Amino acid sequence: MNASDSQLQDPLPNDLSDELPDELPDEFDEAEEAPAPAPRARRDFANLMRKIPVTLTLEVGSACISLQELAVIETNSVIELDTLAGEPLIIKVNGTPIGRAEVVVSGEKYGLRVLELSDLDLGSLA
Repeated sequence: MNASDSQLQDPLPNDLSDELPDELPDEFDEAEEAPAPAPRARRDFANLMRKIPVTLTLEVGSACISLQELAVIETNSVIELDTLAGEPLIIKVNGTPIGRAEVVVSGEKYGLRVLELSDLDLGSLA
């Protein structure tokens, strides 16, 4: 053991009370309770929340493959996913699952028909 090792192993001083003040400053007293926000402030917050953009995605499935398998993928390769054909797909908002749906055609675009939603309380923002 060298000298620097013994310095690292020295215990902290046993009595730190000499360095601490007897009383804490007034700013550390118990904080007074803040008044409840006015109903208008809550409505404004709800209006603001409704305007936040989110990304809604429909996850078809996934597959775990090795880098070797990935390296040989080319045009017309088929990769089997973990979802059965006809099984409901997962709806995600910003990557978080919120329900299940099926794919539909809406005009010239794909759409989704919601089959099941998790217990989200988004109605309070309506």
